[in-house]
Amino acid sequence: MALEITDANYREYLDSGKPLVLDFWAEWCGPCRMVAPIIEELAEVYKGHVAIGKVDVDENNDVASEFGIRNIPTILFFKDGKLVDKQVGAVSKSIIEGKIKDLL
Repeated sequence: MALEITDANYREYLDSGKPLVLDFWAEWCGPCRMVAPIIEELAEVYKGHVAIGKVDVDENNDVASEFGIRNIPTILFFKDGKLVDKQVGAVSKSIIEGKIKDLL
């Protein structure tokens, strides 16, 4: 299951040194609902190796603003606390998984 990332807790995941994937989404976003099962599945597959979480942009304005999120879904990929890749829009599982593998 993907982590619930909020304005209050995102920094601890970012600063942990573990690879981090953040999926920025909203309940009303159709393409976000298409990506959601992929994120959940990959969170299970890479559990213990990569922290994979979801950020509800309607409830977490601070983290969304910090990273300049303008369109959703947007998936950010972090390694060693630094943003190394970004995916905007709904894409296939293979594309997201490939970017996750690049973090390892």
